[in-house]
Amino acid sequence: MKPEILGRVGAVLACLAAGPASAQAPRLGTIDFPTSGAPAARAPFIRGVLLLHSFEYGDAARAFREAQRLDSGFALAYWGEAMTYTHPVWNEQDGNAARAALQRLAATRDARRAKAPTRREQAYLDAVEILYGDGSKAVRDTAYSLAMGRLVARFPADREAKVFYALSLLGLNQGVRDVPSYLRAAAIVDTVFRENPNHPGAAHLLIHSYDDPIHAPLGLAAARAYSKIAPDAAHAQHMTTHIFLALGMWDEVVSQNELASGRDHAAWTPHHYTQWLGYGYLQQGRYADAFRHLQRMHENMNQSRRGRAVVAQMRAEYVVNTEQWDSPCLQWSIDLSTVRSRDAAVDGFVGALSALKRGDRADAGRRLVDLATLNRNRAPPEAGQERDRVPDILEQELRALLRQADGDLTGAVALTREATALEDAMPLEFGPPAVVKPSHELLGEILLQAGRPAAAQAEFARALALAPKRALSLLGLGRAAAAAGDPATAARAYRELREIWHGSDPSLPGLVEATRFLAARP
Repeated sequence: MKPEILGRVGAVLACLAAGPASAQAPRLGTIDFPTSGAPAARAPFIRGVLLLHSFEYGDAARAFREAQRLDSGFALAYWGEAMTYTHPVWNEQDGNAARAALQRLAATRDARRAKAPTRREQAYLDAVEILYGDGSKAVRDTAYSLAMGRLVARFPADREAKVFYALSLLGLNQGVRDVPSYLRAAAIVDTVFRENPNHPGAAHLLIHSYDDPIHAPLGLAAARAYSKIAPDAAHAQHMTTHIFLALGMWDEVVSQNELASGRDHAAWTPHHYTQWLGYGYLQQGRYADAFRHLQRMHENMNQSRRGRAVVAQMRAEYVVNTEQWDSPCLQWSIDLSTVRSRDAAVDGFVGALSALKRGDRADAGRRLVDLATLNRNRAPPEAGQERDRVPDILEQELRALLRQADGDLTGAVALTREATALEDAMPLEFGPPAVVKPSHELLGEILLQAGRPAAAQAEFARALALAPKRALSLLGLGRAAAAAGDPATAARAYRELREIWHGSDPSLPGLVEATRFLAARP
């Protein structure tokens, strides 16, 4: 009998019993990945693949190295470790670490291939050699994806090949969403999810494929399933909220990111999960909880790799969404000398906006000069990449706000419309809005002040299409519709706002406003 058949393993991981989680195998899902490794090495290998499917890359690498220790000639164990060093959705790749892992198997490509006893395993090795071979990252990513497509065509029953092929499609545009490629990936993993509803990679990639406001309803079933498929993977708990956030399901955004961040709240550090959690608190109208959370992240700022940038982003989201322009968090000194231009631009923008709202036109003007200088001095994008438009949009918004402050509402509207055109031209993104003050929401507010409520209503509706159930956009829609003589739309907006603010701080002015409007309705 062939080694592949002898080595067929299904990693069915049981639910926790009454005992502690540490005494149980982690619950990560179920896959079927035939290998020719030694029997003792197969369990850690399967655990590594399951972790890889949930983007738990560090734990996956350790599992693959354990498989290597138990069977030093197990070719796919080295393949697996090499795969932990490429993160297609995040546009990250550590080629040196991956090549070092492969070289521990054997010194040359041919020698490594000879270690794989089956044609299928040889095909996996061939693909990873392409991924970490010669050429630019974009060229290698494309060639690797083509190789995985050939592997799927050659071994059509191999579900793991389909999942890794779909993941390669998500990375073809170097971290930028390309809707046709994303939908193509979704079609591939949907077949796997239907065949194996407990497959973590299939559920995970369906979420990634659909996590924008337009397609998010298609990913809701996968989102509801994934946290149950892999409850012991923190990323699985968070990942569900890519769909929940895109649909404005704020209670689920909060509960799942609390789970993903860990039970010890004092140990939470600023990163992806805790940032989304803070944004969820803000949309729920839980401003006091959001501020306590922000303070904790500031205290733990230096304990994570991008902690300072994340805290600056969270501070901007807090100030913009609460409209607390004199918040004490604005006095925090955060060293952003080494962060991305986008992060520095967001921080500069919120400082200028807050100064303007406090009536300090001169300070806002100085900060505009700083932001414009940052944009002029940005390095050109790498070959094949487009310029990040978020800093440009923020500069344009700030110019518009200064025009508004100077009484030039016509100029402010024109400049903000240019900002909306830039934002509309950007690929759809997931998560909290990259433009911390969404341009359609800002335009709606400016138009409302200019006495054009019908036009403002249209802008708030557009803002909500891009960020469903965002609280400030709902509040703006209610105000604009009421002023435009459309009480039915205003009532719907205010009612929806009250629903998402069911656990909010009771004294929020917007909540009082919504309640008063609805009480006056017949």
